[in-house]
Amino acid sequence: MNLEIKKDLVSNWFKTLQDAFCDDICKIEKNKSQFKSTMWKKNIKKNEGGGEYRILQNGKVYEKDEGGGEYRILNNGKVFEKVGVNFSEVYGKFPKKFQKNIPGAQKDPRFWASGISVVMHMKNPLIPAMHFNTRYIVTTQDWFGGGMDVTPSKQDKNEKKEFHKILKNMCNRHNKNYYKKYKKWCDEYFYLPHRREPRGIGGIFFDYKKNDFEKNFKFVRDVGVTFQFIFNKIIKKKIKRKWTSKDKEMQYIKRGRYAEFNLLYDRGTKFGLQTGGNVEGILMSMPPLAKWK
Repeated sequence: MNLEIKKDLVSNWFKTLQDAFCDDICKIEKNKSQFKSTMWKKNIKKNEGGGEYRILQNGKVYEKDEGGGEYRILNNGKVFEKVGVNFSEVYGKFPKKFQKNIPGAQKDPRFWASGISVVMHMKNPLIPAMHFNTRYIVTTQDWFGGGMDVTPSKQDKNEKKEFHKILKNMCNRHNKNYYKKYKKWCDEYFYLPHRREPRGIGGIFFDYKKNDFEKNFKFVRDVGVTFQFIFNKIIKKKIKRKWTSKDKEMQYIKRGRYAEFNLLYDRGTKFGLQTGGNVEGILMSMPPLAKWK
């Protein structure tokens, strides 16, 4: 399959998924809270090894087109304290210091990347924070990556069991080895070594899925649809549960751990900042309120 067709298929899917997620979130909010949408364009100046981040407004066109995207944020809803749904499609050249860490970039620093990421911080502390992302990156090689994980502030053994059961069933539709492999990768990735503790209850994490585009794209689509099912199921089950000020305090402390991980260790944050992504969109994962003690 032609590479340009692959790019179009993937970016169109990610954009469709963004719309579907946002529609569901607005329905959960009973359409009383709305997303604020920001379109942005990436523009990297030559010979600077970094990037400029600018907001595209009112159809303004930039001199040098290197892609962009749209991030949508809903704040202070009845159910979602903050939720961000970010789509991007960017291209350009990797900075020299970054090239050695990216497959195929040392041969040719040019790249194309598209992705969707979602982070949900809930008002009710009994509903866990949830994260999802999938991406497709093209250098002289091309591959998929992504995953999802759940971060409760109060443990719920039944919820954890059900969450992993759904993930295992989804993975098994594609390959019986996926769940064990990607769960282990997630457990190792979403870990705070300075705290010696996991970020949450895990999920799945995968990267560098290549060599069979159709098979891998089918899996990536299923990951997106499964996340849509999971967040609806978890929220609707707990949306009316009563919580206490102690529960909220525990949530604030757990959010502090969440922020630590994203700023210190998260690959997506580092990749976005080093490839000319939009800063506000990249940092949308930050919780609205957090505490440390």
